[in-house]
Amino acid sequence: MIMSRIEAPREDVTGNLVDLLLAGLPAEAVLTDPDVTASYANDMASFCEAGTPAVVVLPRTAEQVQHVMRTATALRLPVVPQGARTGLSGAANASDGCIVLSLVKMDRIIEINPVDRIAVVEPGVINATLSRAVGEHGLSYPPDPSSWEMCTIGGNIGTASGGLCCVKYGVTAEYVLGLDVVLADGRLMSTGRRTAKGVAGYDLTRLFVGSEGSLGIVVRAVLALKPQPPQQLVLAAEFASASAACDAVCRIMEGGHVPSLLELMDRTTVKAVNSLARMGLPETTEALLLAAFDTHDPAADLAAVGALCEAAGATQVVPAEDAAESELLLQARRLSLTALEAVKGTTMIDDVCVPRSRLGEMLEGIEGIAEKYALTIGVCAHAGDGNTHPTVCFDADDPDESRRARESFDEIMALGLELGGTITGEHGVGVLKKEWLAREIGPVGVEIQRGIKAAFDPLGILNPGKVL
Repeated sequence: MIMSRIEAPREDVTGNLVDLLLAGLPAEAVLTDPDVTASYANDMASFCEAGTPAVVVLPRTAEQVQHVMRTATALRLPVVPQGARTGLSGAANASDGCIVLSLVKMDRIIEINPVDRIAVVEPGVINATLSRAVGEHGLSYPPDPSSWEMCTIGGNIGTASGGLCCVKYGVTAEYVLGLDVVLADGRLMSTGRRTAKGVAGYDLTRLFVGSEGSLGIVVRAVLALKPQPPQQLVLAAEFASASAACDAVCRIMEGGHVPSLLELMDRTTVKAVNSLARMGLPETTEALLLAAFDTHDPAADLAAVGALCEAAGATQVVPAEDAAESELLLQARRLSLTALEAVKGTTMIDDVCVPRSRLGEMLEGIEGIAEKYALTIGVCAHAGDGNTHPTVCFDADDPDESRRARESFDEIMALGLELGGTITGEHGVGVLKKEWLAREIGPVGVEIQRGIKAAFDPLGILNPGKVL
């Protein structure tokens, strides 16, 4: 219903679009060369359709974003917001005739306040850049997606990104205190606060986090910071089965331990990482569990967790002796998705999240799905919070293998829901999981969410065809 309010662009409309945009944007901010605009058509997701944008704009100020949205409203043209396009759900994919609104040029860190423990940033700031900048003040910005060297804060906010440290520090939503948002009609709205506490009115800030640019365009964010923790140490534990590794995860969490990281790599992932980077990981293991602590006595915490791993059946437990060894193990985990992509050339990366207590069932089920469809499916997981990343490896040039990959992907999502989980823990819905969102939240949930969308974007011009 919302999409039907957007009329197909007419030649006279698109012909006038560039002139109208240039009235409020510098020439270098408006890209029209088809070869250039085509490079902005999609993010990193597989099996997601992408259209041909009419124009790409790269604003540098909130006022320029407002001008773009006023123009889009006047012409009834769709607008697709983008960050670094590292997303994995098609949320940043262009639609035919749209204005792609790339926010990567809005990359200023406006303020770092060590007393209030906040940072004020524009949406194009790279996650790792912010982390290093606040580190100079003895502070940390904990959310750390695997693509943290490339992904932007705006994109992290749009998809409510997670990362390796979620088990202790939580996800992006827990660090967004306030936002400046340009609405569909070009009005600028501020939400939230700079204070440590605040409960005035509806929590509109949280509503925008994870909305994938479908409700408004974030042009500024107030982010909470934490004191920089001590250097973490990592432990690696090998297991003869994935279920034993998941049993160790349950024992660790039940025992009241608070690791800064608790990650799992199955045998397929371990082999892929070794093949790509020659890291010497133990390929005889069925599952490799990485646990880290950033406490004042991490060695003692690792010893306690190591004992729990052995009680769960670990065949070998090896704590890192120093930060260098720890970083080597973490680098192996960060390479997981890249390594799995090299197996067949194309991947479908899922992010189904289940209760920790059912993580073992999830991994066993995925193994069965891989056998059923005769596919290579590697699993790395943020095991500490039940967030799995089953990665289906396939040859995109093989129609039958591509079909089996898509069917296995859907079966994995169905399994996650059966186990009391969710179809997406941190990557978002985008184009890839629209149908599955409806199954998860039900018809009443869909109706309410569509009502919220209509309230913020009555013409349906903001990232149409995504999420709902």
